[in-house]
Amino acid sequence: MPHLPSPARRSVLRGALAVSAASAVPTALGAAPAFARSGRPAASWGVQAGDVTAHSGLVWVRSDRPARMIVETAATESFRDARRWHGPLLGPGTDLTGTTRLHGLPAGEQIHYRVLLADPDDPRRTGEPVTGTFRTTPAGRRRGVRFLWSGDLAGQGWGINPDLGGYRIYDAMARLDPDFFLCSGDNIYADGPISATAPLPDGSTWRNITTEEKSKVAETLAEYRGNFRYNLLDDNLRRFNAQVPSIVQWDDHEVRNNWYPGEVIADSVTAYTEKRLDVLAARARRAFSEYFPLSTLSPGDRNGRVYRVMRHGPLLDVFVLDMRTYRNANSPDAQTTDPVGIMGAEQLAWLKRELKRSRAVWKVIAADMPLGLVVPDTTEGRPNYEAVAQGDPGRPLGRELQIAELLRYVKHQRITGTVWLTADVHHTSAQHYQPSRAAFTDFEPFWEFVSGPLNAGAFPASDLDGTFGPERVFVKAPTASNVSPAEGYQFFGEVDIDGGSGELTVRLREQDGSVLFTQVLQPGLVGQ
Repeated sequence: MPHLPSPARRSVLRGALAVSAASAVPTALGAAPAFARSGRPAASWGVQAGDVTAHSGLVWVRSDRPARMIVETAATESFRDARRWHGPLLGPGTDLTGTTRLHGLPAGEQIHYRVLLADPDDPRRTGEPVTGTFRTTPAGRRRGVRFLWSGDLAGQGWGINPDLGGYRIYDAMARLDPDFFLCSGDNIYADGPISATAPLPDGSTWRNITTEEKSKVAETLAEYRGNFRYNLLDDNLRRFNAQVPSIVQWDDHEVRNNWYPGEVIADSVTAYTEKRLDVLAARARRAFSEYFPLSTLSPGDRNGRVYRVMRHGPLLDVFVLDMRTYRNANSPDAQTTDPVGIMGAEQLAWLKRELKRSRAVWKVIAADMPLGLVVPDTTEGRPNYEAVAQGDPGRPLGRELQIAELLRYVKHQRITGTVWLTADVHHTSAQHYQPSRAAFTDFEPFWEFVSGPLNAGAFPASDLDGTFGPERVFVKAPTASNVSPAEGYQFFGEVDIDGGSGELTVRLREQDGSVLFTQVLQPGLVGQ
């Protein structure tokens, strides 16, 4: 049975967005936030925490004007004996966003924090504080771990619909009170403009909140930044951010559908004036680093990276992949040698090394793309493939060679407790991979679970590629393409690790939180 936030935590959350809930959506429609008139900085976009460990965490905020970021932390919502952290000066160089790293925190404790924004010229002039909370990673395993994952937000033109209550799925996720939320990519749809209305199959009209930056495909840094701001106009998302810390990765729609390094958009695509994907990706990466708290990536850091391992006590390590930045070009993917693959050689070496080092009971591999599901790339008419599989059920080819190498390594190094989580395909499913069904057999059985979208068009189930022997044990997907969130088919997943037995339970859930499918996995096994 899901546990609900404590009364103290709920009261913090009610106050967390008293400012932003009242101001952010009206701002998008043309009204000024209440605190903009007061002459003091305002955190109208809420707060969020990310990449939390046993003794550290990152806290993010955006101001409405230049300001000094100040964070206070305490063990209770009264903020008695609060500890103060002086953060960065927020200015136009980071689109008025900033992140403060907290360190020396107690392990396994509820941390209450509040962010104050101070006038740079008069530190005594501060705006209304905005509060949030998170739990640090426990030092022991007794409490267990619960987290959620999903992806794909505001896609295919389906944005924040006030008639439906906005992104309601975030309220359902918040009720489960997870330790963290893993966002598996496509946090925005920079290539997907959002119009004020869209027709629905029953003759009714979908209505969107709109902004200038979402009126066209993103090309400039300002437009990419505006795409990230758009989602923060939603009350549900801001409340969720104040309650649940995140682990965020990215995929293609943070830049453009199915992009890869070195790609150049065809001249016939008139929506884009900038045709070089490397240029667009650099701008998108900058905005991404400004709008999420990531421990390995900060604004202006060219050496930073999205892939990383987040350790959550003795029960769990999360290996966050980047299957976008280092990949080779999308192609028919039938080559018999492929040293680059979908991760790049350096990232693959890192993943193998970190998996071998891990002493966690469970090793979740957070992939932004599925393994055995065929994802075609028909962008501009190309008959290419976007993910790992290319539909040939025979021996590994193309990017499958890199995955085969990894799966073989896990088997021969006897690495226990690996589970794959992903999103991307806009339906939910569970696949079991079994050597006895596969063309490539030098691996141990494993599970891959798919969830999403959060608020985007839903699509039919993808075809399976038999190379690694997947069997689709469960799926829920529409039969038509681009089904709107008004018709359902919005999903998230839950992972619950029991502190006593070490069992890992995966639940695939619908938008309202109802459980569609459950799978229990046993600890200490190389494959299952």
